[in-house]
Amino acid sequence: MNELVFNYRDPIFGIIAIFTLIFLASFFTYSFNIYNERKSRKEYKKLLKKFEINDLEEEDYISLYKTYNIPFDSIILIASIFLKQGDNNKAIGVYLSLLEHVKEQTKKEELLELLAKTYYKSGFLQRSKDIYLKIIKFNPHNIDALYSLLFVYEKLKNYSKCLEVIESLDELGQDINEELLYINTISIIEDPLISFENKSTLLLKNHNYTIKIQRLILEFLLRFDKKSFWENINSFNLKIIIDLLWYLPKNDLDFNIINNHKFLTELYCAKGYINNIQKSDIFEFNVLLATNNYIEKINIDLNFNFICKVCKNSHPIYSHRCPHCNSILSLEVKQSLGKDFYEENSSLQ
Repeated sequence: MNELVFNYRDPIFGIIAIFTLIFLASFFTYSFNIYNERKSRKEYKKLLKKFEINDLEEEDYISLYKTYNIPFDSIILIASIFLKQGDNNKAIGVYLSLLEHVKEQTKKEELLELLAKTYYKSGFLQRSKDIYLKIIKFNPHNIDALYSLLFVYEKLKNYSKCLEVIESLDELGQDINEELLYINTISIIEDPLISFENKSTLLLKNHNYTIKIQRLILEFLLRFDKKSFWENINSFNLKIIIDLLWYLPKNDLDFNIINNHKFLTELYCAKGYINNIQKSDIFEFNVLLATNNYIEKINIDLNFNFICKVCKNSHPIYSHRCPHCNSILSLEVKQSLGKDFYEENSSLQ
């Protein structure tokens, strides 16, 4: 009996027993981890399969972010794919679902900005405005958010609020001269309390500040005060509105003035309305002048596109802000020859 007790208390036996327990614990832990990993991979593959058919729900994004530790930037990338596909609502769902679970303040602010931009692109201007105001409340020095809020207020035609934002940008050291001139000009044009005659007077008084603002003024005059347009024709650089002049209805033209203006004479000779010259310094006009002499009318016309002088992107329709970079009055008209597929009546008619 004493011998058995002595053997049981043998240190070698104790060491063996400890190593055995460690081995068993390690084995079961390893096996359990493999089981969990295989289970997670199976669930993850199932999730990916759902993603391939574009059928993820909001909780799936949360699962990707929290359970599977998919990086925050990767989830944002998924949302950007939806935006490129035109599925703005899906992208909004991603941002909203992440907002409830993201803890870091910088990531929350990034999500709020992305959400506000998407609401803006989707036409939900009030929602976009509310989010930008929330961002600026917590970070008044967020210049990108202030500019975006300015664009929203402009879309809402709330020009007094635009001026407040411009004042804030000025305090932050931003160059706001062009923005201020633009908002002041557009506010005159859009003011329902000012008569068309008084608007023309105010606009013509201010147009010399910058050539960029001239297109705004000329658009207004061509729509609402053609008499003032023709009377002040020599005050403007008409090449910046070549597209508007090309589609101006013939009945709205003052040929007494046109015949004494070199550029207008070349343009409307190329158009075929008059026949005073045979050549022009502008290549496209020259081609059209040559075709006008053919017995059979050739199906050729001027086409126009608009190049942003800031981001260099091309757009088929003119807008006061570049649709790509939001630069103000940065689109420059470029003419080219193409098939005559435009309607005879101008939108200015």
